[in-house]
Amino acid sequence: MKINDPKNRTEGNLLLGIDIGSTTAKLALIDDGELIYSRYERHFSQVRQKTLEMVEAIKELLDGRSFTVAVSGSAGMGMANAARLSFVQEVYATAECVRCLQPDTDAVIELGGEDAKIIFFTGGLDERMNGSCAGGTGAFIDQMATLLNLSNTEMDELSLTHQHLYPIASRCGVFAKTDIQPLINQGATKADIAASIYQAVVNQTVGGLAQGRKIEGKVMFLGGPLHYCMGLRERFVETLKLSEENAIFPGYGLYAVAIGASLYSEDSELMGYEELVKRLKESMKHKEKVSTLPPLFKDKNEYQAFIHRHTQNSVKTEYAGGYTGDAYIGIDCGSTTTKLVVITDSCDIIYTYYSSNKGNPVQIVQEQLAKIYDEFGDKLTIRGCAVTGYGEELIKRAFSIDFGLVETMAHYTAAKFFDKNVDFILDIGGQDIKCFKIRNNSIDSIMLNEACSSGCGSFIETFAQSMGYTVEEFARQGLFSMAPVDLGTRCTVFMNSSVKQAQKDGASVQDISAGLSLSVVKNAIYKVIRATTPDELGQRIVVQGGTFMNDAVLRCFEKEIGREVVRPNIAGLMGAFGAALYAKEHRPKTSSILDAQAVRTLRHESRSAVCKGCTNNCRLTINIFNGKDKLISGNQCEKGAGIRLSDDEKLPNLYEYKRQLIENYQTSNHQPDNPPSLDTRVRDTSLRKGRRTIGLPMALGMYELYPLWHTIFTQLGFEVVGSGFSTRKLYQKGQFSIPSDTVCYPAKLMHGHIETLLEQDADAIFYPCLTYNINENKGDNFYNCPVVAYYSELLQSNMDSLKQTKFLCPYLNINSEKELSRELTLVLSKHFDFIKKSDVTRAVKAGIAEYHAHMQRVYDEGARAVKFARDKGKRIMILAGRPYHIDPEICHGIDKLATSLGFVVVSEDSVTADKEPPTLGVLNQWTYHSRLYAAAQYASEHDDTQLVQLVSFGCGVDAVTTDEVRSILERNGKLYTQIKIDEITNLGAVRIRLRSLIGALQERGQ
Repeated sequence: MKINDPKNRTEGNLLLGIDIGSTTAKLALIDDGELIYSRYERHFSQVRQKTLEMVEAIKELLDGRSFTVAVSGSAGMGMANAARLSFVQEVYATAECVRCLQPDTDAVIELGGEDAKIIFFTGGLDERMNGSCAGGTGAFIDQMATLLNLSNTEMDELSLTHQHLYPIASRCGVFAKTDIQPLINQGATKADIAASIYQAVVNQTVGGLAQGRKIEGKVMFLGGPLHYCMGLRERFVETLKLSEENAIFPGYGLYAVAIGASLYSEDSELMGYEELVKRLKESMKHKEKVSTLPPLFKDKNEYQAFIHRHTQNSVKTEYAGGYTGDAYIGIDCGSTTTKLVVITDSCDIIYTYYSSNKGNPVQIVQEQLAKIYDEFGDKLTIRGCAVTGYGEELIKRAFSIDFGLVETMAHYTAAKFFDKNVDFILDIGGQDIKCFKIRNNSIDSIMLNEACSSGCGSFIETFAQSMGYTVEEFARQGLFSMAPVDLGTRCTVFMNSSVKQAQKDGASVQDISAGLSLSVVKNAIYKVIRATTPDELGQRIVVQGGTFMNDAVLRCFEKEIGREVVRPNIAGLMGAFGAALYAKEHRPKTSSILDAQAVRTLRHESRSAVCKGCTNNCRLTINIFNGKDKLISGNQCEKGAGIRLSDDEKLPNLYEYKRQLIENYQTSNHQPDNPPSLDTRVRDTSLRKGRRTIGLPMALGMYELYPLWHTIFTQLGFEVVGSGFSTRKLYQKGQFSIPSDTVCYPAKLMHGHIETLLEQDADAIFYPCLTYNINENKGDNFYNCPVVAYYSELLQSNMDSLKQTKFLCPYLNINSEKELSRELTLVLSKHFDFIKKSDVTRAVKAGIAEYHAHMQRVYDEGARAVKFARDKGKRIMILAGRPYHIDPEICHGIDKLATSLGFVVVSEDSVTADKEPPTLGVLNQWTYHSRLYAAAQYASEHDDTQLVQLVSFGCGVDAVTTDEVRSILERNGKLYTQIKIDEITNLGAVRIRLRSLIGALQERGQ
């Protein structure tokens, strides 16, 4: 390949470029303007060894000649310094390559192993690069392929045959796994999941890296993932709407940085082959100082004492061929693994299975049940069977299992078997951390990790695989490390980079294994449990989950809390064991589990569909067993499952009611209940040229204040155009202008609402800046959330499309009719010549009256819902959050899920009209917060009422509310449940959390 270098640096010169990325090493050798050699290989963190190996492979091309050399890449600086070689930052190297080979390029998207970047050339050089997070990169794709039990090639080929795309988190791998696993368990096709994974990479690139800058013109795609993954290319081209001419996928995409580095080497010193090899060998001796911790065990004697103590917590095991009689089966279809146990009447275990789901839990369970029937034959009589875990519903239906129970109850049942007085249970699984406090022989407090799998077993497993070890081998490596690496308590993907750096600085596999074990423990204690002292955990602690079978993790936990704990010998099987115990305790007269013949002949297939029952358009997974029995999952309400409820059967849902109130305004040109008489209503004689329209974006603060603004503008003679409720499609309309990937999802949606209003060609769009909310006299102050208050200023600065219309975002005071009238008159009269202050004054008066009437309707409906619940003996759930959490795209049907579980759903503002917040330990200066605290106090005072708090990812001010709401509830003996929500719609984890709440209430007799 000829290099068109305008600076003529290549004429007669031999130039070597070395690109050391996070996972791969690349070489490019240019001789007299011709690329004569290139190579691309994974280095498996052996950076310096691999570089030396690759240089030695081209000895015959370098030996006897002088050449210049430069190093680039995210992992190249350390080696370049140690080997005394020139280093060039990879962005500059990439830019230089593009200028020489494709100078009319407008932007470059480059994805590497753990690095992602966008370089904009048009309009001045502008580079955007990921930080320490490897979400949306090659490492992310590798992890997802492993999760699907596919090679990268197989996953790519499948993606090209997809039919549907599912929303999957792209911030990092552990978030995505949490979204993918339920899809697998629900039977979604691997082709659809594979394409969805690629779409997640695209979304991360567009939303996380571009940060609002439009990607257009000629776009070049570089890096390994974009070279090898045809499905990923397809998703980028389709999402960015690129023509064939504007989507450039060059053959040299793998080596672009290395080519650029070689071009930059012109000013470096000339050297020969022997000198380069000598320097590379010397660099291998150079090690940076790594922060380390004390060893886990002083010596092997201390380790043996540790092992002996933990062998005391054992359940008896008998061999498969030596038992005849009744038996009970427990199945735990977890997030990444399937576990199965068979127990006897005396609770001895006679059969166990523990392995990966391999992307097909139905097939795994089918194989294991068939094996049990084969091994035991008619010697075994199955009296009961129960299933728990993410795949509970799927496995229960497929094999006609007797019982399904939420996994928290399964684990508690198992823990009680080993310690009847257990007061704290910590379970660390593949992607889940579950913590239960036990009080009065029932679960008193439930803590689950949210959509983040920080510090779970899958992280250690991924690293073990990347280093060529099984997870068991990798765990043993850390037991006798003399200098465990200190990795802190950060998100696993951030630790990912720390581990890579430790490797580059010379840390051994043993040191990294021990360090990861400690990080898992610290993440569980300080990020999930958020404990400040060991006493907060309890005195009698049972630890379980596959991760605690790692002796290094167990040792780290005991050292960190300063006390001994119980780890059963079946720690990895506790969910399945608990399910089996439950089946034994609740044994039916006759078990309904499929017999041997039915198990062997079971046929399972799945397909995707879109529900048309309402505007949510839920993506359904339809599982079909033996060609006739159907299980539908993915539905947010009963309609998707084909269930029709009568009016008497429907439970009150304040979220649905509030959405209907808003919809009434938008669809029927709603007027106040007591409208002014015609002679006092605005007579707009200036509208002879046609009715004026004004757009109101249905997002953030507009949700609660829509009655106010709709009434004011309607009274002034405007036709109000609303953007409607949010949808995924609406979000995608605005995603290219979102400048931050960490802002809350409700704020991100605002961009789509603006684009929707622009499509409707309103004369103006209105979203004011409101420092203060309506003063409800329940706090120390009544501020608005800063994002709600001022997001319009960000929109104005960042959305070029807003230049097409009048965007009105004045600072207003909504607590004074006089000031609001004056301020509105000033801003509206600048754009509309018919606006008069007297008209605005009357409109504002009507608007404020309508706002209070609207809130009264909400209060009245809340009272009706509470009365209905108490008359019918139903549980009440205060689904507490922000006014905009009623948006169907934001709450993802959590309210409907709650009613399907038997709760009457009320909102935080519908039951606290006359309730004052309790005494607090924080400054109560936010209106929304005041309602949360008052709602928590209301729940504390009523046995039939539970509070579930909705929190948006990226909401900074809720860091205060969550702790305070928890404190109010727990000091009054109530359970605290929190659900974090973002753009991901899968309700699997939410269902577990709410069912865990129900299980805890049942244990308490409530």
